Amino acid sequence: MDIVARAAKLFGNTPALRMSDRTLSFSECNSIAGAIASRLSRRGIGTGEIVAIVSPNTPEMVMLLLGLLKAGIIAAPLNYRFPEHLLGNTINKLQPSLIVTSDTHTSLKGNISIDELLHDDSSDSVLHAATTVPNNNKTDMAESMEAVHRPVTIIHTSASSGEAKAAVHSLANHWYSALGSNDNIPFGAGDCWLLSLPLYHIGGYSLLFRSLISGGALAIDNPDESFGQSLHNFPLTHLSVVPTQLYRLLADKGSTALLRTMKAVLLGGSSAPKSLIEEAVLQHIPLYLSYGSTEMSSQIATSPSPIQGVQENSGKLLPWREIMASRDGELLVKGACLFQGYLREGKIEPQTDNNGWFHTSDIGTVTDDGTVTVTGRKDNMFIAGGENIHPEEIEKVLMTIDGILEALVVPVDDDEYGQRPVAFIKTLEENKPDDITLTTAMHSIAGKLKSPTCYCRVDEWATLPGSQKIDRKWYKKLALKGCSPLNLLPPDA
Repeated sequence: MDIVARAAKLFGNTPALRMSDRTLSFSECNSIAGAIASRLSRRGIGTGEIVAIVSPNTPEMVMLLLGLLKAGIIAAPLNYRFPEHLLGNTINKLQPSLIVTSDTHTSLKGNISIDELLHDDSSDSVLHAATTVPNNNKTDMAESMEAVHRPVTIIHTSASSGEAKAAVHSLANHWYSALGSNDNIPFGAGDCWLLSLPLYHIGGYSLLFRSLISGGALAIDNPDESFGQSLHNFPLTHLSVVPTQLYRLLADKGSTALLRTMKAVLLGGSSAPKSLIEEAVLQHIPLYLSYGSTEMSSQIATSPSPIQGVQENSGKLLPWREIMASRDGELLVKGACLFQGYLREGKIEPQTDNNGWFHTSDIGTVTDDGTVTVTGRKDNMFIAGGENIHPEEIEKVLMTIDGILEALVVPVDDDEYGQRPVAFIKTLEENKPDDITLTTAMHSIAGKLKSPTCYCRVDEWATLPGSQKIDRKWYKKLALKGCSPLNLLPPDA
């Protein structure tokens, strides 16, 4: 299935990609993608081969991804913020046929720049010659099921639990993910969704398919433009944010006013503080919560409508997905969105059990109506006094306390209880709330066993390389080195 040509046939001159200086229609995008596919073919890159891309979000990168889709080439967009050695190791494992980079990564061996590929010895980039580039691709809706299930992307996980894993997705995985997501939050002609998440992230890449399937436009600003300003530059109806981004937007009156006018603001990433959710609801922001993963091609569950207050769950299961909780509380998933497996030493290794379930390592519950609540990660859990303790549960409680913006909880060894929690917190004001206030509140809400033995205040978080995710392992090591006084508050005090 040539999904790019299909979109051109269905939506024609409808806006597909809005930029700061111009707008491209679906027909124009199809022509550009066809030209890029031809240029890749002339370079000897064929169907099923891998092209690695190292670039921030740009219109040229979007067009390259569409060209790879059209050509049947596997796109492997990589985190351009990775340190050079980590980026090099990731590329070596992929063994791509071509490495396409932005100008800022010219040190990578064997690469060409996106501009070089798009210009290809001509005077004008295909991006600025859309109406003159012929399209020789034909749409074949009767294409074999084998082609529909061929790999089209390799998206790396965030490495929050270790080394980043190369997740392989088929066209069908992305297709059904988009169908289910669009069924819950409609996105079509006349709508505009800002590409605020990186295209190397599943949450960013998945928007390409949502647009191609439904006819909604994507907006992409200059890489050096601020997030807040981008809201003012386009007629946005939809937006994806993580808690940090939403916090900054709500701190600005102009941005808050624009958020109110939108149809949907999708909040993902880490758990959001209670105060942030309350402020968003108070400001009448159409906020949706979600739970997803790279392996399930983005969203798994999402709020069925804008939330009306603070809630523990992440919404309801979307179409084309299945989910269940195992006996030990681990969430298992499968369905048409489930990836093909991890790429290791050139081979795709499926990751399902004998019944077709993928084990997420997330701990949670699922109700009969499909409401999903995630309480933590299986690999983060520790035991204190014989009880299973989920750090994320304590973090959520901490973030309900006024003044705490973000929290991270890790275990430290304890002679009497085995392990006890230590909290790293980021607060609105220095030393507020104080330790006594925190201890009193935690004892009342969570109980003494789950109350941290000490609180370490953080100005800026240590994050995973090239990511906004907090490096939990780094803080665990820091706590083990000593966070005095570790044994200040035993549970029976």
